[in-house]
Amino acid sequence: MIVADTNLVAYLLLEGPMLDLAEQVYRKDPDWVAPALWRCEFRNVLAGLMRRNRLDFSGALAYWNEADSLLGVPDELPDGAEILRLAQASGCTAYDCEFVALAQKRAIPLVTADSQVLRAFPGTAFSPQDFLGGQ
Repeated sequence: MIVADTNLVAYLLLEGPMLDLAEQVYRKDPDWVAPALWRCEFRNVLAGLMRRNRLDFSGALAYWNEADSLLGVPDELPDGAEILRLAQASGCTAYDCEFVALAQKRAIPLVTADSQVLRAFPGTAFSPQDFLGGQ
């Protein structure tokens, strides 16, 4: 099981240069979880694609449904104090720290391409390449 950040979900579902890498991560571990916040973030990605006329509503809805069936959302809410502590200590956004807090609480890796999160949380956050063993 891994914590997948929203960008990793987008890389897996949307055509782009990171698709192959995201598929490799999924083949290695298809059990992905994320804090409930991922839903808002992913809908925002889809809304942006619609605004730029790169995706129509039916396409966005299809991607939304696929993402919604892909990712598990833990029942527990992230600890707000812990998220704020992580954000203060790291300089990362509280949004990013929700993913970090979940990974740390579950003692599972967070897979992300966010360079700031990777620098701030070594041992918790792994790039897709590092998660795959340096491929």
